[in-house]
Amino acid sequence: MELSSRPGHDRPVRSVDELMELLHTCRGAWDTPDRSGDPVDLHDHALQTAHLLRRSHPADKELQLAGLVHDLGHLLRPGDDAGHADTAARAVRPLLGARVSRLVRLHVPAKRYLAAVEPDRTLSPQSALTLRAQGGVMGPAEAAAFARDPLAEDAVILRQADDAGKVVGLDVGVMEDWRPVLELVAEYVE
Repeated sequence: MELSSRPGHDRPVRSVDELMELLHTCRGAWDTPDRSGDPVDLHDHALQTAHLLRRSHPADKELQLAGLVHDLGHLLRPGDDAGHADTAARAVRPLLGARVSRLVRLHVPAKRYLAAVEPDRTLSPQSALTLRAQGGVMGPAEAAAFARDPLAEDAVILRQADDAGKVVGLDVGVMEDWRPVLELVAEYVE
């Protein structure tokens, strides 16, 4: 395992090969160190989230990739529920660009926003548990500010796929299927 894919290390990911290795390392890694969290490992969760975004937004490759990489922070810094989105965003920004990074960063505020504007919305038990550590339900002013963000709508779409991508045994392809999309997006990052 390369240095960047070791838990606790925040070095930016600089190549598609390095990111693919990191994504493959998500097999058997969980959102909680004791596996008490969501019912699928980070690998399957990444594939399911990206797959759902591919189905609902087939032309938006950056949104799909944000779904694929949004929880890498759980691998890089195990147990850091509050900071996992920022960790993942920093790691992928050099390779996948500002928009993917920002969407990854916003997937936690999007959960807090949805909890404010849709209070009856069901979260997975783990998401409900981590909501407090991540800042809790947004207040009205914070929710209004989030809604004005140019990427708010896409972040909410990512969050909805994130919440839905936790199905045990769902076959949505293999990680290697995403290599061409990663290469395409990485090619255009300045």
